[in-house]
Amino acid sequence: MAKFTCNGKAVTVGDHHPHLLSALRDELGLTAAKDGCAPSGQCGCCTVLINGKARVSCQTSLEKAEGAEILTLEGVDDAERGRIASAFAAHGALQCGFCTPGIVMRTVALLDRPEPVTRDQASRHLGGHLCRCTGYIKILDAVEDLANGLDPVPERPGGIGSRGVKYEAEELSLGDRGFIDDMAPDGCLHGAVVLSAHARADVVSIDTAAALAAPGVVAVITGADVPGELRSGIIHKDWPVFIPEGGRTSFLGDVLALVVAESRIEARAAVPLVNIEYEVLEPITNALSAADSEDAVWQLDGNVLSTSAYSRGDATAALAACAHTIDEVFQTQRVDHTFLEPESTLAVPTLGPDGTTESLHVYSGGQGVWDDRDDIARILDIPSDRVVVELVSNGGAFGGKEDMSNQGQTALAAWLLGRPVKTTFSREETFLVSGKRHPIRIHMRAGCDAEGRLQALHVRMIGDSGPYASVGMKVLERAAGHASGPYVVPNIDIEAVAVRTNNSVCGAFRGFGANQAQFAMEGAIDRLAAMVGIDGWEMRSRNVIEPGVIWGPGQKMDGGSAGARRCLDAVKPAWDAAIAAGIPVGMGLGLKNSGLGNGANEVSISTVQFMADGLIEIRHCWTEMGQGVHTVARQVAIEEFGKAGLDIDPDRIRVLVDTTRELGAGQTTGSRGTLMCSGSVSDACRAAIAGGCKIGVEYEGRYVVDWTTVLGDGNPEPIIHSTFGYAAQLVELNPDSGAVSRVVAAHDVGRAINPLLCEGQIEGAVHMGLGYALSEGFPCDSDGRPLNDTLRSLDIIRPKDMPDVEVILIEEPQPNSPYGVKGVGEIGLVPTAGAVAAAMHAHDGEWRNELPIVNATNREHEASWT
Repeated sequence: MAKFTCNGKAVTVGDHHPHLLSALRDELGLTAAKDGCAPSGQCGCCTVLINGKARVSCQTSLEKAEGAEILTLEGVDDAERGRIASAFAAHGALQCGFCTPGIVMRTVALLDRPEPVTRDQASRHLGGHLCRCTGYIKILDAVEDLANGLDPVPERPGGIGSRGVKYEAEELSLGDRGFIDDMAPDGCLHGAVVLSAHARADVVSIDTAAALAAPGVVAVITGADVPGELRSGIIHKDWPVFIPEGGRTSFLGDVLALVVAESRIEARAAVPLVNIEYEVLEPITNALSAADSEDAVWQLDGNVLSTSAYSRGDATAALAACAHTIDEVFQTQRVDHTFLEPESTLAVPTLGPDGTTESLHVYSGGQGVWDDRDDIARILDIPSDRVVVELVSNGGAFGGKEDMSNQGQTALAAWLLGRPVKTTFSREETFLVSGKRHPIRIHMRAGCDAEGRLQALHVRMIGDSGPYASVGMKVLERAAGHASGPYVVPNIDIEAVAVRTNNSVCGAFRGFGANQAQFAMEGAIDRLAAMVGIDGWEMRSRNVIEPGVIWGPGQKMDGGSAGARRCLDAVKPAWDAAIAAGIPVGMGLGLKNSGLGNGANEVSISTVQFMADGLIEIRHCWTEMGQGVHTVARQVAIEEFGKAGLDIDPDRIRVLVDTTRELGAGQTTGSRGTLMCSGSVSDACRAAIAGGCKIGVEYEGRYVVDWTTVLGDGNPEPIIHSTFGYAAQLVELNPDSGAVSRVVAAHDVGRAINPLLCEGQIEGAVHMGLGYALSEGFPCDSDGRPLNDTLRSLDIIRPKDMPDVEVILIEEPQPNSPYGVKGVGEIGLVPTAGAVAAAMHAHDGEWRNELPIVNATNREHEASWT
């Protein structure tokens, strides 16, 4: 037993806990401190005060806690809690909110210091904290105000264009709005996965006897227990929920069993007791030779997942006639999303009179809960109406929570056992299981005339998609479609191939192929500019798209494309000033689609209902993961009802996402949440107004995009995407150190539903883009094993190293979209790597072809690309 004082009360906890965090969360029920990486202590989410000092509780043993004064966020004085939460909300200093309670506790410690901390000091003290969403800038704004005795007042939510406070901002800041792992229904069991020891191996046998005999273990679920279909997937149903006896593993994230026990500790302790006999096979890990290798994936023929290709004009002949040409190979790297909340699922069964399970209620943080529902029902071999999946707004995703992670295994366990089951991945498990950003090798040939006007582009890409499809074919399709960037190129020949290997699965990740392609295209632009004898801004100015031109795959650009020029012009003063001052500077220009496009029929459905208790309930089909789609829904409702003369109290609006209604629109992906949600919620509000806003009536609204065409299908007037966002970014370096010192980011969002949230999205994307350019990576060795297994090894930029970011919001309305909106979630990092590479060339005269530029250890493993 261990005894200490917690929030002013003497407590005693069991000595079985591996660290203080476990005791706080699992025994004392204090869940404000979050588990993002226990027990490594590298994310800061579990920060508490121990004897007045900020400490990470997952690295504090109970022996060290003995007799100590422990203060968690729940125990902080109410007035101080309110003051800090208001400041964080006012500044937009949080997005998903998972990391925020730990940062708030660090802030409490900083505010207790005798002298006010400066912004620079705060950035250094926050060095132990990761935030994947915000880029730290607005966090430091809030801490700086608090340290100086200022109490910024959050703006009350309003209609379109309001900088009103984010939905649930204060509750998230204080850890009061729970995530899935904070939920603990009575009788809840805990699951722990058994992952493959080999990237490619035949599973000869799975012996669960020793694990079943372990203390607290209730069951060990394997592939033999699956009553329905073994595989799930977003596009192709090719990802096994379990690899059974007689099956074959295809990467180290394959699940072979789920140990279910009375406690998390007991479940994890029994995992090594599951005895698996393998016949190990040589893994297919070289992306370049994979297409000609034996099958990488069990029961799937061939290793070419997809080929996306199109051409216009005669690129080969045009290149031969160009005054200047480049011929370069660019290599981008695999990257982990590093959402701070590891994947977690809670499945709660409803039992019938005979004690068997009749239905399931599943709490998911996935990016497409209707897809989760349908795949779970297929695994269980039951009608989908016996499964309800409810979204619990997640702690970050960035595309990494589109694929099911542990939803299928957890739902199966709850279905079979008739008790609630919760499974939460450790950080090490999420590294192995979750999809990554595609590493892509890009061979690019480009040419221009003597004045610098582009004439031809020839590109061949190969992307390593890992074993399972996920959305890999769409990522390479998007890379192909965006290969020419926001530039006019009359002759173009593009091919992008996604291959299957036994490396980590790769799927959706913010940018979705556009940022890989743009790194290469910006490199080509800058090299050609140097040949012509003009600067990077001028080269882009001579080639930028505008309304009426033909872009890339042959699409005639609409009026919204004027935003590209406006972004370029917006950074010109900063460009000229940097050149005049002798500051090394580079720039990048990018575009990114909003929506699926490529012939998809996209339907968003929302409902609005006035409730008897005075609340207004909005239901929509999009996942809140920090980007603010719930805030968008609320502001659209305020806007539309306000137009009708109805003064709506924003505190009366409740936003829900679950599968009790058929609203599903697939995955929250492609920067389409704001676009599609605002369209369907506004339509539902107008229906409510027309119907008299009657209590208890659920008014439905829709927004549909059904006019896009398939890439490369021969359509003479293709519309590959309905909507694009645009961005120009300028990167300045310190002339002495060569470190990035400033970023100017001009982004055309069409219409900023909430400018405060838009700024935060851009700042966070710039942070992620700088990490992508400079330091981050997740390479696999020749055995398919990731070389990084800690957060620190990923080399994510920390607060003290984040440069100043000046955000310039451009609003060039998108024709035929709700309020003229475009999208902001992904475009924020599309131009970044190219701009960094150009700035570094300005500093030392060297061209860069491979990412990350600085941290070579996080580049792709040589064996994968030779």
